[in-house]
Amino acid sequence: MAVAPFPPPPLLASHAAVRAAASRVVASRPIRVAGEDCHHNPPQVAALRRGDWVKLICGASFEDAADVRNLSLVYTLAGVDCIDCAADASVVSAVNEGIDVAASIVPEVQRPWVMVSVNDDCRDLHFRKAGFDPEDCPPNCSKPCEKVCPADAISLKRVMVGEHAQSDPICDKLEGGVIMERCYGCGRCLSVCPYDRISAMSYVRDPATTAELLKRSDVDAIEIHTTGKGIGMFSTLWNSLGESINNVKLVALDGRPMSGDIGRGATRETVSFAVDLTSVQDRPLGFYQLAGGTNLYTVDCLKKAGLFMARTLPGTRTTEKVGSQEALIGGIAYGGYARKIVGRVLRKIPSELGRVRIEDHPGYLLEALQEALSLVGPVKGYSALET
Repeated sequence: MAVAPFPPPPLLASHAAVRAAASRVVASRPIRVAGEDCHHNPPQVAALRRGDWVKLICGASFEDAADVRNLSLVYTLAGVDCIDCAADASVVSAVNEGIDVAASIVPEVQRPWVMVSVNDDCRDLHFRKAGFDPEDCPPNCSKPCEKVCPADAISLKRVMVGEHAQSDPICDKLEGGVIMERCYGCGRCLSVCPYDRISAMSYVRDPATTAELLKRSDVDAIEIHTTGKGIGMFSTLWNSLGESINNVKLVALDGRPMSGDIGRGATRETVSFAVDLTSVQDRPLGFYQLAGGTNLYTVDCLKKAGLFMARTLPGTRTTEKVGSQEALIGGIAYGGYARKIVGRVLRKIPSELGRVRIEDHPGYLLEALQEALSLVGPVKGYSALET
């Protein structure tokens, strides 16, 4: 199904610094060999082989189209290879709109693959939403759920009921609750509620809807979240997708979630798992990326483990090469941390006029791009980009 392109905004002279920074990213891309088959070895696959693949995870349940659009714009300019998003038509369109705007600012930018995330089992924590009735909450609650939410997906406001003094808590109540399109099911609010009023609602993406998405010309890949404890539910999902699966360039499998915006410990556990996995001789064929627990410390941890862009296991001799034509770890996918550092900039933009388009604010766009480059640059090996 063809999708009509979104008309790009007029370029502003004040985008010059953004274009300069992103153009240096383009210039830093590896030079392709003359005569290289770009169809069978696209730049995304070449990145996986080298070990410098970078994927932005917008979130399997994150459906705020405005934020997804702006995140996609910024990280496309930063040079990611893939953008992973919820399997929802409006979210997919938002990703592609962001990519198109990035290309209007820097026409030479590499277009990332667009990946949709689905699940075969409602027990996968990526596919859940928090929920509660704010009227069940005491009006004088300190609202720890609102404070701990990394996605700003909970908004509570204390309001008066009837003609009473503002200081009378008995006559107050809370309004608002969970902003469903922003909640991605991290679960942090569940444990901090002092009254145990918050519950988690799980769901499974509709395979028929996903199959229609895979027919779109602007969807390149699919990620299937599966427990790996049996093939029954996976087979049911796979068979439900039918011939549409033949339209994608890449099929990825995902395991358990672990947010990377909570510090160095999360990434250490992820890298430790990578060390264990790469030492297994009969591990499944395919590319491996780190995802879950990834953040600013991940590249350094990989280097200390001897796995960053490595084609041999640490301590092995040249004659004992494992996967010598490909990196043992194909790259890194960044989710919660990637959204957090750019989200800090997005929250600064005045929203009085409605939907925020970050390209309308070149100063904030440049700041957001610098944040994205601090994460993407160490993987891609960009030289220091002065802006």
